[in-house]
Amino acid sequence: MLAVVSWQVAVDGPLLALDTAVRDGVWRTRHAIGSPLLNHLGVALSDLGGGLVAVPVLLACAGPAAWLARRGGRPRWWVPVPVAAAAAVLVPLLVVPAKVWFARPGPYGDPLAADQWGWYPSGHTATASIAYGTAALLLARVLPAAAGRWLGAAAALLCLGVGAGLVWSDFHWLLDVVASWCLAGLLLLGLHRLLPRLLPDRDAGSGRDAGSSPSGS
Repeated sequence: MLAVVSWQVAVDGPLLALDTAVRDGVWRTRHAIGSPLLNHLGVALSDLGGGLVAVPVLLACAGPAAWLARRGGRPRWWVPVPVAAAAAVLVPLLVVPAKVWFARPGPYGDPLAADQWGWYPSGHTATASIAYGTAALLLARVLPAAAGRWLGAAAALLCLGVGAGLVWSDFHWLLDVVASWCLAGLLLLGLHRLLPRLLPDRDAGSGRDAGSSPSGS
């Protein structure tokens, strides 16, 4: 999906008609409802994807995750801290070059100024999804399974809310948001599979030792 959407944005393909239809539909709905509360809520949700909010939350969650890992006697208990820092650095490294390369105008259609990056993909969506998703994965690794599932669901709802707020407020096209969800999903899937190796269970080493012993055999 990420490849298809990026291709359509690059060639100004017919799929972009979906963006126009959603923008116009949201504009009509917003003015038909005429609710300042909903409009403020859309802006507030959008702001949750800003780096000044999402990145501190990610780094703040890494500390308790490392503390719980150390308390649980896990080897490499400190791993959550560098993982969180790497995730925070990775967002601009991936998003900013893509914005510059695609140079897509925003929903208002105004040409990009000389000091502006493009709108594709959505930086706020990518920041929120990677930051809150990474925080949830790190904490889920050291918390009971039920708590981890609740954290994952909460992070997913929060990221959906950020994307909805951006589209509702005309800050981004829908496909800008969808592309960032896809990009973040790929990164989080990789982290989900890698975390058991980076932050193994406390008895992982003893289990291997037991398996190699004569009694274990």
